[in-house]
Amino acid sequence: MSVLDRIYEKAKQNPQKIAFPEATNEKMMQASYECGKDGYIIPVLVGNAEELKALAAERGYDASVFTFVDINDEAYKEDLIARYVARDDTVPKEKSLRRRMTDPLYFAMVMQKVGDVGVTFAGIDNTTGDVLLAGQMIIGLKPGISTISSIGLGYIPEFQGSEGQLLAFGDSAVCTNPTSEQLADIAISACDTVSSLLDWEPRCALVSYSTLGSGSGELVDKVVKAVQIANEKRPDLAIDGEFQFDSAISPEVAAKKVKRESRVAGKANVIIWPDLNVGNVAVKLIQQFGHADAYGPMLQGFASIVCDCSRGAPVSEIKGNIVISAVRSAGSM
Repeated sequence: MSVLDRIYEKAKQNPQKIAFPEATNEKMMQASYECGKDGYIIPVLVGNAEELKALAAERGYDASVFTFVDINDEAYKEDLIARYVARDDTVPKEKSLRRRMTDPLYFAMVMQKVGDVGVTFAGIDNTTGDVLLAGQMIIGLKPGISTISSIGLGYIPEFQGSEGQLLAFGDSAVCTNPTSEQLADIAISACDTVSSLLDWEPRCALVSYSTLGSGSGELVDKVVKAVQIANEKRPDLAIDGEFQFDSAISPEVAAKKVKRESRVAGKANVIIWPDLNVGNVAVKLIQQFGHADAYGPMLQGFASIVCDCSRGAPVSEIKGNIVISAVRSAGSM
């Protein structure tokens, strides 16, 4: 059974309500419908309900699969606003919130914040910047986390690691040149993500061109400091480094290079790149030469799950990311 097969099975065991504020988009409606029809999620279409129902009928979909939420339903909007502003972990005030809720993206995220849905799924009609801004404003960040980042999951046929052919890695999409503090946040978020998604005990390695002082320089120092910060923040997690990539994933190499006890060296299942240059190049190398299937990127760091999919993604990829988001949401409850 492939990793996606296992994730799909987990989703079906506990379907989550997923809000789709871009449901007029044909690909988004199709992906949400197919995921809902197959029992993986409960799709909640947010927008002009009459328009959405007409589009669903026009496209041949059984409307009973969907829940339709009308952003012009004043009674429901007032209820959402009242519950939102009553919380002690929200930022926008009532007047500002009311203005923003004319946008389905913000309306959906308010629904998520008050618990009416588990995930907001967007990214085709809204830019990544739009989704990140709305998420930070409405959903907010996890306690102790100040950095939004991403994580990917690679299925690498020619790799045999501590989790077989699977390896998680980040950040390959959001943070260009993270500071030590941001790297620590990325590592912590990545551990929480893989734990909720895959039930792994995360073993997280922060990689560099140096293994425990074999090299020197400010780029190494940044990673060393990040490991220290992450361990201080979350001593319950197995986060270690700085390691060269082979020291992180190969028991044989780690036995030669790592001359101290480590829960991570040689058996890392989560890799944290030092910057986006390394992350982007590394993922493409894994795909091109390791013939890997890469899933993601999955946003992390928000107080609850927000998903930004690629505008050019095919329906099959959108469906995979919807199901992954649902399982992450269920696992974080």
